[in-house]
Amino acid sequence: MSLTMSQLTVPVFVRGLKILSTLLAKGEEHAAQHGIVPEVLLGARLADDMLPLSAQVQRASDTSKFAVQRIGGGSAPSFADDEATFQQLQERIAKTIAYLESADAAQLDAGAERELTLGWIEGTVFTGESYLLTFALPNFYFHVATAHDILRHKGVNIGKRDYLGPFGQR
Repeated sequence: MSLTMSQLTVPVFVRGLKILSTLLAKGEEHAAQHGIVPEVLLGARLADDMLPLSAQVQRASDTSKFAVQRIGGGSAPSFADDEATFQQLQERIAKTIAYLESADAAQLDAGAERELTLGWIEGTVFTGESYLLTFALPNFYFHVATAHDILRHKGVNIGKRDYLGPFGQR
C-alpha cells in the first residue's frame, strides 16, 4: 500500500503542531508556577546563534503551511511573526492547523511530482515528494524538537514522551 502526499502532510503536520501546542502549555504553566516572566521563556535560546523559542514555533508553523502550499498549490496565510505571548503563539498554531485541515487532498496528491525550487537554495530542484521528505519534514521536526529542548533546558518538566505525544491516534 502506497502512502499519498495528503497522508504524509496534513495529519503529520497537524499532529506535530498539537504536540507543540501541548509543550507550550506546559511551558506557560511552568512559568506561572515558578514566577518566570513569560517573555523570558519565549526569548530563550539553546545557543546565541539560534532562534528563540517564539521563533521556533513560528518556523514550525511556516514550514508546515508552506509545504502544503508548495505541494498542493494555492496560497497559505501570511503571519507577521510578531507573537510575543504564549496565547498569541497558541493562536498561530490554531490558525495554521485550520489552514492545513482545509487543504484539498486531491491537489496535495497531484503535487507529488510537481517541480519545486526554493529561492534560498540555489540550483536545487525538488519534486513535491522529495521536498517533503528531504526538506520540509526534517525542517519542521527540527523546530519542534528545538522548542522542546529550549523548554526542557529552562526547567520545564517535559521529556521524550511529551515530544512524541499520544500514540495510535489518527
